[in-house]
Amino acid sequence: MSKMELNSQVITDAAKSGKLNRGLRSRHITMIAVGGAIGTGLFVASGATVSQAGPGGALVAYLAIGCMVYFLMTSLGEMATLLPTSGSFETYGTRFVDPAFGFTLGWNYWLSWSTTIPAELAAGALVMKYWFPYSSDILWGAIFLALMLILNVLSVKSFGEAEFWFAGIKVITIIIFLVIGLLMILGIFFTPAAGFHNFTTGEAPFKGGFFAILGIFMIAGFSFQGTEMVGIAAGESENPEKHVPRAIRSVFWRILIFYVLAIAVIGLIIPYTDPSLLKSDVDNISVSPFTLVFQKAGLAFAASLMNAVILTSVLSAGNSATYASTRMLWSLAKSGKAPKLFTNVNAKGVPAIALYTNIIFGFLVFLSSFVGNGVVYIWLLNMTGLTGFLTWGGIAICHYRFRKAYVRQGRDLNQLPYKAKWYPFGPLFALALCIVVIIGQGSQAVSEGAINWYGMLVSYISLPIFIILWLGYKFIKKTKVVPLEECNFNRDDL
Repeated sequence: MSKMELNSQVITDAAKSGKLNRGLRSRHITMIAVGGAIGTGLFVASGATVSQAGPGGALVAYLAIGCMVYFLMTSLGEMATLLPTSGSFETYGTRFVDPAFGFTLGWNYWLSWSTTIPAELAAGALVMKYWFPYSSDILWGAIFLALMLILNVLSVKSFGEAEFWFAGIKVITIIIFLVIGLLMILGIFFTPAAGFHNFTTGEAPFKGGFFAILGIFMIAGFSFQGTEMVGIAAGESENPEKHVPRAIRSVFWRILIFYVLAIAVIGLIIPYTDPSLLKSDVDNISVSPFTLVFQKAGLAFAASLMNAVILTSVLSAGNSATYASTRMLWSLAKSGKAPKLFTNVNAKGVPAIALYTNIIFGFLVFLSSFVGNGVVYIWLLNMTGLTGFLTWGGIAICHYRFRKAYVRQGRDLNQLPYKAKWYPFGPLFALALCIVVIIGQGSQAVSEGAINWYGMLVSYISLPIFIILWLGYKFIKKTKVVPLEECNFNRDDL
């Protein structure tokens, strides 16, 4: 057999095996986690948190959510280093809680990211309107979708490289923002000095008290969502035992510092009473808090700069959404919870049929935004409102039982490749805070004693869907909670 024939046979065998290719390096894993957490939530929505709860309230909210994310990341890291799989939460839920719970976590996560794809297509089209105001939304949506397909279909390495550079642009922007902001606060090169006046004026630093802080927990939480993607990426890491713990240790501090310092700079330089902070949106980059700070520094091109950065954030989010939804659909099929055809992978180890399905689904949902006032599109997006917090709560539950089962079966905790600190406080704290955020999700639908029932339905629609999926699968398949003594830690079964 010739060398060419031998290589062809190896590729064919790899494709038949249905296994993914472990092509993600340490820098890819780290930047996937960074890129997943830093996006429009920081560049755009952070201004609203300062306006609603004051600079101090915004800092408290982001610190609390940041601590919760840290515990979730360490919980996920402990499981992902021992059992690295692209199924992640679906696999852990099935093995350590209940097959019905794993089924629900998997489809919940797929729904969340598959509907993020059309949302990012729409956001990308809005961003392009800044430069091309009369261009077609559908044209830009098709172009961006084609880019996402190319980055994901070539290989997992091409996805990782794209995320590395997308995330790198965002990190550099934040560093420049923090340096300029610090110089403005101290009055170096920029006069007069911003100082700490905006932290002590009016109701600052805490506007509205505890309930105002609670109200922005949801915004802060949405900003951090995406960090859990490191659990999905672990299944295609070259060396998950080393890469995942390293990513978790470094990413948490980078993200927390970026968020906390960025919020502090915004709160010190821009008064929380500035009405522009409440107007910031993807289609109005001129009042992004980052743009406002750059403009105060005298940078005339601030709006164009931030528009370009936000475009990379949108493309990064769409790229990640395509990857995550594809891997979860593949995993669901692998475990018999979705049609078997989605287990097929191409010669590069990419689950191609699952990828094409998500691409088609994403574009159809995107097109629905132009039909019937976008009612279907709006409802699909609202369905994903709580899915991130439901996923986080699921991770906490999985880790709590993972550790319990590990000890119950007489295993040595020192043999774990990575051990989460502060157990069981970590997962219990994260679960409790997720529940608080979920309950408070509909608080905006209640105003002065009057309840907006449509708003309540929109806010909580994903919760009954989660429960129906769980109980429905449990009833049909007659599943039971897995006894701790029978939880499966066998890596060969992945």
